[in-house]
Parts: sequence; C-alpha cells; structure tokens
Amino acid sequence: MNKYVMLKTVLLAIAIGWIPASLAVPVTTTALGHNSPTDYINAPHLPYANPKAPTGGTLSLDARGTFNSANKWMTTGVAMIGTDYLYDTLMTGSLNEAFTMYPQLANKVTYDPEDTSWIIYHVDPAARFWDGSAVTSRDVKATFDALLNKGPMYIRSYLGDIREVEIIDKQRVKFVFASSENKEILLTVGQFPIFAKSSIDADFEKITLTPLMGSGPYKLGRVDAGRAVSYVRDPNYWGRDLMVNRGRYNFDMIKFVYYQSDEIAFEGFKSGQYRFRAENKASNWATGYNFPAVKAGMIKKETISSENPVPMQGLVMNLRQPIFQDIRVRQALTAAYDFEWMNKALFHDQYERLQSFFYGSELAATGTPSSEEMKVLAPLLPELEPIQRQAVLAEWQLLTSDGSGFNRKGLLAARQLLLDAGFYYNDMKLYQPDGQPAKIEVLMTGESNSRVLLPYIRNLKRLGFDATLRQVDGPQYYERMRRFDYDMVIDVFAQSLSPGAEQTGFWGSAAADQEGNHNTIGIKNEVIDTVIEKLGNAKSRDEIVLYTHVLDRLLRAGHYLVPLYGKSGTNVAYWSQYRHADKLPTNAVGIDYWWSDKAAEVRVNNYLKR
Repeated sequence: MNKYVMLKTVLLAIAIGWIPASLAVPVTTTALGHNSPTDYINAPHLPYANPKAPTGGTLSLDARGTFNSANKWMTTGVAMIGTDYLYDTLMTGSLNEAFTMYPQLANKVTYDPEDTSWIIYHVDPAARFWDGSAVTSRDVKATFDALLNKGPMYIRSYLGDIREVEIIDKQRVKFVFASSENKEILLTVGQFPIFAKSSIDADFEKITLTPLMGSGPYKLGRVDAGRAVSYVRDPNYWGRDLMVNRGRYNFDMIKFVYYQSDEIAFEGFKSGQYRFRAENKASNWATGYNFPAVKAGMIKKETISSENPVPMQGLVMNLRQPIFQDIRVRQALTAAYDFEWMNKALFHDQYERLQSFFYGSELAATGTPSSEEMKVLAPLLPELEPIQRQAVLAEWQLLTSDGSGFNRKGLLAARQLLLDAGFYYNDMKLYQPDGQPAKIEVLMTGESNSRVLLPYIRNLKRLGFDATLRQVDGPQYYERMRRFDYDMVIDVFAQSLSPGAEQTGFWGSAAADQEGNHNTIGIKNEVIDTVIEKLGNAKSRDEIVLYTHVLDRLLRAGHYLVPLYGKSGTNVAYWSQYRHADKLPTNAVGIDYWWSDKAAEVRVNNYLKR
C-alpha cells in the first residue's frame, strides 16, 4: 500500500469510526483494566484511603508455623510472612475493581489494543531501591528471568505465556507474549515484585534471612528466627506520593508474631502480644470475646463484608492415588462429611456450606445451566464421564444431614456408592476392588483443624475405611505438599473477581505433574482445560462470568474435594488504637490503609502495663 492510498484509508477509517487491525495505533496510558473499569485514573487518591491519616505506631498481627527464608519466590525454604511490604510492583491493583491496575514502579504502559502480543512498561525515572540506586529495565528483566527459570512451578506456569522480556532503554521494558489470545497477561506481569539485578545475581537461590534488594515502603527490621519478624517504614520511600499510596502504609512498623497453634495465638492477642486479629474460629467469635480487655472497651469486633468469592476450603482427594480414581468413591467421601452437625456443635451455626468454588459472588453457578452456558457445554459434554455429565446439567445441592451427629442418610448413601464402585466388606473391613484394604491418611500440621477432621475420620471408619490422621511439623508438611505426598489434605483456593490464566495452576492438566504447583488435587480433565483456556481469552466481563459459571459446574460435578465451610465477610478483632476510613474497600479488609490513633495507643499501652 503506497502512502497516498494509506492516507485515504486512514481518513476513511476515522470518518466511519473503525480502524482495521493493520492500521491500529499503539496507545500509552496510566491505567489498565482487564474487562474492568479504570474509574480512578484521574483520582487524587483511592476512595477507601484517608490521605490525611496520621503516621506512626505499630501494626501487629499473628502468623502460624515457622520460617527460615526471606525469599518466597524460590523453590526451597519456608518464607517469612509479610515480605510483599519490601517490594513495589510495576503496577498495583484497586481493591474496588475486579482487575484494574494503576501506576507504581511503572508510570505508564504502551500497547496495541488490536495486537496484545506485547506491552511496554515505562519505569518511573524517580523509582529507587533502598540504597538509592535507580530502578531500571535491567532490574525488571532480571526479575522475570529469575522467576521464569528459578521460581516456583506455579509461577512459571502462571507466566508461561511470556516469550521474551526485552530491554528497550533504561526506562522501557517490553514483554513479548506467545500469542495475543491471553489478554490478561498484559496486566499480570505488572503484579510481580521487582528486585535489584545485583541482588538477584548474588542471592536469588540462597536460603537466607537477608531479603533481596527492593524498592518498597518497608525494610526488614528485627528478625527473631522462627518466632517474629518486623518491617520498618522507609522514611525515604520514593513512592509515598503516588496516587495509589496516598493514605497508605501509615504504620511506622508492621510486626508478625508466630505461634504454633490458634489457641496459643488467641491467648497472645488477649495479652496484647499482637493487636490485630482476623478471627477464623467461630467459637471464639461467638463466646470467646468476654475477657477483661473487651469489657473495658479496649478491643473492637467488626465483620467486614466483601464482594470477592468466599475462598473454597476443602478436603482434597489426591487423584494421583488409585483409590480416588472412581468418581463414586469421591462422591462417597463427600457424603460422609456431616456439615450440619459440625456447624451446630462446633461453629455455633456461624458458617455456610460452600456450594460453589466462587461462593458468594456473581461468578457462582446457580440453578441449571443457562442457554449461554449450554452453548459452551454442548460440544464438551460427550467427553465427560456419565456421572459428571449428569451433575453438570443438574441443579447443584450437596447432601444434607439432620444435624443429629449420626449422618445416617449420608453414610448409607456413601456405603451404596462404594459398593457400586466395586468395594466390598470382609470381616467388617472395607476393601478396594483389587483386594487391597481401603486405607486413607489425612495429612495436617498444627492443631487447629483436628476438631474438624477427627469427626470426619470417625465417619470414614464407620464406613470401614482404615482412616488415620497424620500430623507433621511445618517443614515436613510443606515438603510433602510440594511433592503431592498425601492421600487427603485440607487446601484453600482463594479466588478474585477476575479469574483467568491462574486457574491453570489450580486445575490444569499440565500443573498436575509439576511439583510445587497448586493443582493439589491432580486434576487432568481435557474439558476443564478447554474451559480454562476460554476463560483466559475472555474478551468481556460477560464472557468472564459465563466461562467461570461453566468452570464452576465442572469442578463441582467432578467431586474432587469435600467442601468444608466458609463465611461471607471477614471477622476481625483489634485493640482500640486502630482506625480505618468510613468507606472500606468492596473486595478486601484493606489493612494497608488503616492507621493508629496516637492518643488511643497511649491508652492501650497504659492498660496493658497495669
């Protein structure tokens, strides 16, 4: 096409409001949304931030287990909690929008809306590491090279569409992708922390309590190995005046105190060893907050709502073990769980049974499939096994008990399912079709889940299983999880309002064989792979919701885990020194935007000295 013809074509395209892909012009912008609005692109600060919040004080929280490393991005070691405070990402998300990113280390991006096989991030010239050196494109490239070649398998999988990271100049770095299909990858690369290249070259694979050089708002403070870790606010933090950071990172120190059990941690909270607690134990919330500090008005309780899906907490069945291959066995193991009795006897009726992998959000599939869902499902149904196919098409409802504690209906149903699967009884013991004893070990660490698991183990024994509960220490637990060395184990699958390529790590066939990945169940299902691919390539919010509904139906119908319980909203308790804006984020607690009231902190300190 000569220049004259091209000019006429462009003028015509402008006149009719359409620009062909071959003539599309790259755009440069300061905000990115993946099928999500960018409402705050010109805002002075985020709506849930208080730009006038005072700074100072300490935010103290609890953690479980132990740690021996400051780097959570390597394949070995157990990382300390809270290291995200050490690092900036290229862009950072809004807690009010599904998947929208605003400037942090990068002050803008350039991309072609018609050819999303690449994106250029422009590193802010003002960005600095803790030592005062500039953050450059070389650091960005070195970070992603390390993550893609030495990082955990689930990260390599998540970033698998990156073909190349190119340095254009000191401030610009170009990500080139395998195709233009995965449009969310343009934002995904902006979510990762950036480390100094010099630090990566020297220390990336070392198990050490010295962190990689970062540019974040906090530096590592005091470390009490395996027991506590503190982060101190950097007074010279380069990004404190960015829009996303106004009214954020208000605490001078953030401290995490480690405990081996929730019971000990709760006692620590009562005595003020730490002062902000997310309360995940229903009995504590219902009856535990009657100690003197509460009666004295020193502690506040609050339930914070969220539009995010409730994390799916379930007892996963490791499909790598032959005993779980038959879907009827998995159905039986689900039927043996007595939620109604447990919720009444242990949880004061505070929890809900999770009927969806995206429970409590618009992403949860309800009723029978819609006509739009059927268009997606119809060509895939023949590839499903009959029981899964039938369940996909039906309205989903888990079996319920009468709450008496006997679960007679569930156990009778489970027994029949096992017999249908070829299991048999001999001398009151259950055997697999191949003659091997029906043996299941449930893996756990810590004490907090034992009261949930022991009643379930008893029900499995009533069915004839040789069922045991195996408790191991933290390091052994993490290593066994990494190697998928378990029969059943509790896992939690947290979801955002914009699911996409990360679902491959949870449920994708390739991830099932990658040690350290998040497919703890070991799902290998071509239909699920197909739907995940469609979800990753969704071109609108409606398509994200549609494909997530279909994925939800497929996951439920596979009976891959025993759904346990959950709760819409987050229960938090905190000593009365802490404050937050009147308007909290819609999708999170937003603790990074809270602050400490100095006068109230003095009162709390004086109370604790008595």
